[in-house]
Amino acid sequence: MNTYRKYSLSRSQRIRRPTREINIGHIPLGGNQPIRIQSMTTTDTMDTAATVSQTKRLVDVGCEYVRITAPNIRSAKNLAVIQKQLSQDGYSVPLIADIHYTPKAALVAARIVEKVRINPGNYVDKKKFEQHDYTDAEYSAELDRLYKGFTPLIQVCKEYGTAMRIGVNHGSLSDRILSRYGDTPEGMVAAALEFVTICEAESYYQLVLSMKASNPLVMVRAYRLLAHELDHKHRAYPLHLGVTEAGAGEDGRIKSAVGIGTLLQDGLGDTIRVSLTEDPEREIPVARSLVNLIVESQSVNPNMVGLEDSEPPPGFFQYQRRETLRVLDVGGGEVPRVVGEFCGSKGNPLDLKSFGYRYISDLDKWQTADLAVDYLFTDIDLAKSVLPANLAILKKSSGASPDSDSKYVPVITTSDALGQKPAAEKPLWIMTCPEEVTDLDFDRIPHSVLVLDAGQPPFFHRARLAIEELTRQGSHHPIVLRTTINVKTAELSLLQCAGEIGGLLVDGLLDGLWINGPADFLSLSFGLLQATRSRISRTEFISCPSCGRTLFDLQETSSRIRARTNHLPGLKIGIMGCIVNGPGEMADADYGYVGSGVGRISLYRGQSVVHRNIPEKDAVEKLVNLIREDGKWVNPPDSH
Repeated sequence: MNTYRKYSLSRSQRIRRPTREINIGHIPLGGNQPIRIQSMTTTDTMDTAATVSQTKRLVDVGCEYVRITAPNIRSAKNLAVIQKQLSQDGYSVPLIADIHYTPKAALVAARIVEKVRINPGNYVDKKKFEQHDYTDAEYSAELDRLYKGFTPLIQVCKEYGTAMRIGVNHGSLSDRILSRYGDTPEGMVAAALEFVTICEAESYYQLVLSMKASNPLVMVRAYRLLAHELDHKHRAYPLHLGVTEAGAGEDGRIKSAVGIGTLLQDGLGDTIRVSLTEDPEREIPVARSLVNLIVESQSVNPNMVGLEDSEPPPGFFQYQRRETLRVLDVGGGEVPRVVGEFCGSKGNPLDLKSFGYRYISDLDKWQTADLAVDYLFTDIDLAKSVLPANLAILKKSSGASPDSDSKYVPVITTSDALGQKPAAEKPLWIMTCPEEVTDLDFDRIPHSVLVLDAGQPPFFHRARLAIEELTRQGSHHPIVLRTTINVKTAELSLLQCAGEIGGLLVDGLLDGLWINGPADFLSLSFGLLQATRSRISRTEFISCPSCGRTLFDLQETSSRIRARTNHLPGLKIGIMGCIVNGPGEMADADYGYVGSGVGRISLYRGQSVVHRNIPEKDAVEKLVNLIREDGKWVNPPDSH
């Protein structure tokens, strides 16, 4: 059995991974049930009226499960009050109690709600980062302690028919797991399976598993490893998908769609939550649209089904970019390039603002934006002398042997490439489609970029199989994916692009993007590259979606921090409502802004606290000063 089929049933089409069906109140999960949509309240659990009101708003927009934090026994008990009020108001939505550090709260909540979520790194486990080496005996002793501490919750769940999610988060792993696996996808899977093993020893199987991370690459690989391990041992538990701390706006949506979308394309996932630093009601339409775009649209090509029996290239469990030759500045280790399309006789060659270039007539010079295309494809004659010097121009060539003295980079078709006699010495871009790649004679086109013209979505499986086939045939040509997006709204364009293209970037298969259709294609292209860590062009914000534990206005604070620091590309800043979502869940952030008490903030450099319990009114400025002290600050472009 090849590597891919260990976690997915097919590479040529989306076939959902078979799982057992579990009961969560009156809405079952897994098996043949539809993919369920869920979210989490952001209110104080002790504020019954606010929590009930927000829960009802979530249900009204299509939320099927609502998670509520239970940080202590009082909050856990109040879940019964909340549930009763919802029932009186005609709402029967299943509730999920979110548990971290308080096993006694879990024992209370499990008697009330339909499901409890625990984090293995926090629940009856050591997470003080004090012991880094465990002998086998010490490791075994910790597992015995874990068994004794976790078993009481299992017994209550069995008695009351309560389901459980074992929800692992990257960066909040126990000392024991970190000592053996490090902060890795392998460690995340090991942490989950320890708890699964205990549940199975107690004959309890009403389980859902999750592997969340703010980095989609880590998240995707952790879920794939988990699916592989579960299926290898015939454990058909449903999976809850989500990118934790995804952030807000376009960035949050892209990161979520890349991570969740890639796994949905693999046939993984039985319930999803899109975590945005926005009102939770706004998460539901995004999640529903993402499922509809991927699950209800299938990319099936019968002519390519046979390819799935071949061994796929590496990169599915461990990130590895496809090895390519460098052609011009594409491939060969260069960051993926972004292409824009400027076509039509009415185009003004000096109006390139939508491509990231602005002509200043008074100075007779071009100004390049932070986000600007690397290549511009055109079907009209552009005077090269008046265009930006750093902008390469692509133009379709009508002949099989493009003029070697042309001022443009020629783009030819597959049929033209077949007529190359002898091999072209000048770099070419060759426009092909997934079904034509096997027709190419690579000896005739050694210095070429392949433009994989995938057309309109869905195309994920066709494109992936085509690139795998190229690799198997020994091709090291760089690949630029070209697609046309034609959906009604900007948000749908964003979700469709991220859901179709994200997995190809996550697996290291692309050397460039050429997206047509959306007005904001430039921001979308760079956003996709940023979310997959393929090309960093922006500040990255690892921002939690808030919940009842949050100790400040997360949305307002996040906006202020973004306004001060969004001109620092490559810097990663975690913005967390409380310590539960603190240094652990912002594992790869450079700096952290974490609520530590009412009106109090702690600032982190990496996972080390630098300023503890400072007044909230001073915290943003102190964060900026910390970045300055470390020599990572630059003034904004428009500052004086």
